[in-house]
Amino acid sequence: MNKFKGLSPLFWLGVTYLVFLVVLAVFGPTFRHQYDVSSAPPFLKPNSTYWLGTDEIGRDIFARLAYGARTSLTIGIVVQAIAVAVGIVVGIVSVYAPKWISIPVQRFTDGMFAFPDLLLAIMIVGVFQMGVGPVIIGLAFTAWPPMARLVKNQVATLKDREYVVAAKAMGANTPYLVVKHILPHLWGIIFAVMMVDVAATILAESTLSFLGIGIQPPEPSWGQMIQVGNTNKNSEPLMLLWPCIALSLTIFALNFVGDGLRTIVDPKKNQAI
Repeated sequence: MNKFKGLSPLFWLGVTYLVFLVVLAVFGPTFRHQYDVSSAPPFLKPNSTYWLGTDEIGRDIFARLAYGARTSLTIGIVVQAIAVAVGIVVGIVSVYAPKWISIPVQRFTDGMFAFPDLLLAIMIVGVFQMGVGPVIIGLAFTAWPPMARLVKNQVATLKDREYVVAAKAMGANTPYLVVKHILPHLWGIIFAVMMVDVAATILAESTLSFLGIGIQPPEPSWGQMIQVGNTNKNSEPLMLLWPCIALSLTIFALNFVGDGLRTIVDPKKNQAI
C-alpha cells in the first residue's frame, strides 16, 4: 500500500471516475428507461424524468450513455485481453524460440507497424458484417503488435537476470522459467500499459461508430451518439456535448490510472516505456 501514497491526485481522480463508470455501465441501463425505445417527445431538455434529455426520436440520452459505457468498456477490455494473450505468446516466442521461428515472427510483427491502425481496422470490419464481433476482431488485430513488442523487450531483459540464469543453471527448462520467473514479473507493466491501450481502443471504437461502420443502431455507442449529435449540433448542442464529455473523461481517466500504475511498477523506466 505504501506504493500508492505518492501517486498523483489525478490517479485517484481517474480511479474514482472509473469506479463510477463501471457502476453506471452495470446498473445504469437497468433502472432508467430503455435505450432503444422512444418513450418521450424528441429533443426534450434535461428534467427530473429524463436527466440528460431525449434524442431526435425521444430516447433517453442518459440510458443510452449508460449502455454506451457498457459497450465501450466491454469492447475495450475484450480487445486488450486478446491483445495481451497474443502479445505474450508472440513476445516469448520471439525471444526463446529457435531463430528459424523467432526471426519470421519478429519480421511479421514489425511489418504490422507499417499499416495505420485505424485504416487496417476499417478494412477488417468492412470484410465482415458490421457489429460488435467484427469491431472486436478488427481492433484486436491492430492491438497485439505493440503488446508483443513490449513483452519481447521485457522478456529479453528478464531472461538475463541473476535469478533466471541461476534457475537455468540448476536445470530448469524454458517453460518452467517462463511460467515461474518471467511471467510473474510481466503482469505489472502489462496491466499498466493495458489501461492506456483500453483508452485507445475505446477511442478507435467510437471513431468506427462515428463513421457508421462500428456499432449499429439501435444499440448505443458513444461514437454513434456523437455522430447524431453533430448532425443536430446547431439546434440541440447538448446532444453532442454529453457523449463528448463521457468519451473524453473516460480516456483521460484511463490514461491517469495507467500512468500511475506504470510509476508503481517501474518508476525509473516510466518515461522509457
